[in-house]
Amino acid sequence: MITIRYFASLREKLGEHDTVALHELAHPTVGGVRLALMARSPLHAESLVLTAGIRSSCNHELCDDSHPVAEGAEVAFFPPVTGG
Repeated sequence: MITIRYFASLREKLGEHDTVALHELAHPTVGGVRLALMARSPLHAESLVLTAGIRSSCNHELCDDSHPVAEGAEVAFFPPVTGG
């Protein structure tokens, strides 16, 4: 299972966290995780759209969509502007 964490406005829209099973992914990458999540609902698709400037991390390291994921990974998504 891959744990998904959302931050800032994404957390407000989608909740604090989610999970994706590795076998659900067409590609075992951060981009594959994003696409699997976008297929879940129109709200997920709108919130995680590729043109939205969403940043991602895998296991607490910033990465791009081509970064591989493995069983037990934590993937996080951040909107373009965060802080407080």
